[in-house]
Amino acid sequence: MKKLTALLLCLAFTAAHAGEAEIRLSLQNKFPNIGKLDHIVKTPYSGLYEVVIGDQLLYTDELGVYLFDGSIIDAKSRTDLTEKRRHKLFAIEFDKLPLDIAVKKVKGNGTRKMAYFTDPNCGYCRKLEKELSKINDITLYMFIGPIFSAESKDLVRNVQCAKDPAKAWDDLMQKGILPANVNCATHTDKVMALAKKLRANGTPNLIFADGTQIPGYLPAEELEKKLSEATKK
Repeated sequence: MKKLTALLLCLAFTAAHAGEAEIRLSLQNKFPNIGKLDHIVKTPYSGLYEVVIGDQLLYTDELGVYLFDGSIIDAKSRTDLTEKRRHKLFAIEFDKLPLDIAVKKVKGNGTRKMAYFTDPNCGYCRKLEKELSKINDITLYMFIGPIFSAESKDLVRNVQCAKDPAKAWDDLMQKGILPANVNCATHTDKVMALAKKLRANGTPNLIFADGTQIPGYLPAEELEKKLSEATKK
């Protein structure tokens, strides 16, 4: 009986992995430039599999024939299950971030914390700075790099090499004042390597104190909400 049970467990395990292998092969054939598929996991939602591609959480069927982009909502509780999974899958240990390579800015008592990847030539990064100007009692860690545009390299260097990098950044992004042209050793290469490691493929890319990573711009009201949630956790 024990041998039969062990055999059945082995067959079940093999079948699960065969399904994942078939899905991977199917998606790679249909999307040659899809990249590395490290995460393909079966969900409890009607036979769907979740697939992580870059910073995206997508879904596919058991054969990898269809690819779905969207949220799965629990109709009873109205909970966004996709958002919950996204928070877990893309969570980051905030205290282990190399904050020494970031430009630091403290507002008010600085009790709340947020880090983010940003680029001086990114329009939504400028919009984010305007929203952040409305928020107080926060410590910001800015990973500034030519992530959005390779043409940002000189601006990034000039900000990092300024006597007061945080002020130089505010002047540039909020007032359009270009930083002085200076040279020094920068953290740009380390910032770019970190962005790649954390799959921060675009800017802005926000990281809250609870490890939640959110690609994209948020208005002040949403930022306040996320900061409060992160502080409670």
